[in-house]
Amino acid sequence: MADSDHVGTPKRYNSDSAVDGKDDESQLQQQSESEQDDCKPTTTDPELSLMSLPQILEEFDGFLDTLANTQDRSNSPQVPNPVQSLSQLVESMIEKYYEAKNTTTRFGRDPEADSSFLQAVTRISKLSIAFSDFPSNDSTASSLNQTSSILQKAMAFLDEEFRGLLEEPIRNSNHNNNNSISDQLTAMKTPKKTTKKSSSFNSISETDRCILPEPQSMTQNEEAEFPAFSPETISNMNRIASAMVSAGYENECIMVFSAFRRNAFRNAMHKFGCKIISIDDIHRMQWESLAGEITTWINTVRHYSTVLFSAERKLCESVFSDQPSISESLLTDLGRAAIIQFLNMAEAVVLTERSAEKLFKFLDMYEALGDLESTIPIPIPGDHEYSSDELINETETAKSLLGEAAVSIFCDLENSIRSDKGRTPLPSGAVHPLTRYVMNYLKYASEYRDTLEQVFQRCMLSKAATAMDHSINRPINNSNSENMESNKIQIPQQGKMEDGTPRTSPFAVQLMRVTDLLDANLEMKSKLYRDPALRYVFLMNNGRYIVQKIKGSTETHELVGDNWRRKRSSDLRQYHKSYQRETWSKVLKCLSFDGLQVNGKVSKPVLKERFKNFNTMFDEIHKTQSTWVVCDEQLQSELRVSISAVMIPAYRSFMGRFKQYLDSGRQTEKYIKHQPEDIETLIDDLFDGNPTSMTRRRT
Repeated sequence: MADSDHVGTPKRYNSDSAVDGKDDESQLQQQSESEQDDCKPTTTDPELSLMSLPQILEEFDGFLDTLANTQDRSNSPQVPNPVQSLSQLVESMIEKYYEAKNTTTRFGRDPEADSSFLQAVTRISKLSIAFSDFPSNDSTASSLNQTSSILQKAMAFLDEEFRGLLEEPIRNSNHNNNNSISDQLTAMKTPKKTTKKSSSFNSISETDRCILPEPQSMTQNEEAEFPAFSPETISNMNRIASAMVSAGYENECIMVFSAFRRNAFRNAMHKFGCKIISIDDIHRMQWESLAGEITTWINTVRHYSTVLFSAERKLCESVFSDQPSISESLLTDLGRAAIIQFLNMAEAVVLTERSAEKLFKFLDMYEALGDLESTIPIPIPGDHEYSSDELINETETAKSLLGEAAVSIFCDLENSIRSDKGRTPLPSGAVHPLTRYVMNYLKYASEYRDTLEQVFQRCMLSKAATAMDHSINRPINNSNSENMESNKIQIPQQGKMEDGTPRTSPFAVQLMRVTDLLDANLEMKSKLYRDPALRYVFLMNNGRYIVQKIKGSTETHELVGDNWRRKRSSDLRQYHKSYQRETWSKVLKCLSFDGLQVNGKVSKPVLKERFKNFNTMFDEIHKTQSTWVVCDEQLQSELRVSISAVMIPAYRSFMGRFKQYLDSGRQTEKYIKHQPEDIETLIDDLFDGNPTSMTRRRT
């Protein structure tokens, strides 16, 4: 027989391995049965055997009230017979549960019987707790040991049923492989729809950027699969958890639930593609492989933030609806394991060598961590206050590292532009690859405008705080004191000025700095062309490309403002005028009336020379500039129209007035090679990048 000093105290069992602890349950059950056999009375009051459960519970409750109202707790009260009867009744109920064959769980098959069982177990647990305040004696020890043994046996049964209920998703998954989580998640990894953000720049493949499923469709698919408990199962788990906690078996209940849900959580993320990769492996990966792992990480983090954690919160709050503190502690512990795994990956990735193509992945990771922060429980006084604070701080640290890396990579674009000092001009005056690269980079960066403005702002605030620390620690003299106000770091404000132009944010400042550097680089490259006309075509091509990229991106346009765009458009018009002057002004001189008359008469030799020079110059321009390229169709059309508007009327007028002075026949054909219609057709060949256009027309 057990020690009489602890007769009324609920006994615990070892639960070190909550999922695999069935040996402990067996030992507990055997111990309970042994103790009960030792303590079982040899006789039973016939009147009690005829009492119904409500009658037994009523008398039992009366005895509990007596215990609660007893002032003198030095002597144990006499234990009434209904205590023994209720213990025997609970034991018979447990035996009846175990009579059920070929079933994983027994609790929940007969709701009325379950309710009676829980009522009885609750009374016994209350009695055990109440008697812990009273000393035992020989007259009560037998009944109290029997009560304690039955309580342990009941808790062992409920523990077993709790485990069986928690295994329901595993059983369902095994019986329904065609609709498994794995299949649904695999399908979600290759969605037909993509996010608003573009997926590539400068020939980077579409898969380089993170392609995320639509949040709504993902949630709808996944809510049906996770945590995959039926309402009836959740209700039964709630009733069992409440009974175990009220009986003093809180730790055992929490350990079982936590172990099962941790495994389920880990499996769900694993099926989504998330895996643990060591820092060394991450640093050894080629970027293409690492980019794929990062995409999986981002998808998993967002899936965790939007689906898994919210579903788990709902489950915890439903199962432990009467114990909110238990629910919060379970969520905190469960979330901590997942979040630490996510943060380890982020911190390892940010330590890899920085390069331009990594910017967008870093920004995707930064945004994903922002979503992750929303899942961390708000710190409340108690055991898990430090845990929540620690997770928040660690997540903020990882975000800061990613933000600093993103700012560094974006600012390094300046060095890329400065280092591009090629001395060979691009043939045909086309858009330079540097222009395409930089403007595509800025376009896609602008799609992350809010995030980049946030990281630039944080970076500037960090620098301001560092500068202020240095200022505080520096000895103050009169000069420092006088100049303190002027040396303050000003943080640009967002929004718009009174005239409607956007206020300059730190990111916008950096973006315009990059475009200014690109302009300077293009100006330098344009001077490599020996032909001034081609120089201006090159500047027009690149300038037009820049303006069109800005106009085509709402985010970029808002950052640089209308004044910037108007100035660039003005520069383009100036390049156009300069091209016209360099190319066609000399041709137009051939069609000038000045100098044709000598002593009041048209000089035929001079006229012939004019036609000859015009033909030579025009053919040379056509031959040369038909190989030049103007990529933008609208700019190409504008150039041709402007040339035609100048050349065709001048040529038509000159030919119509002076053709008569040439002898008809072969002489006319010799000096007048082109009709006005031919001039218009030949002008339409310009800027096609086709060196055979003249030859093709002649044949």
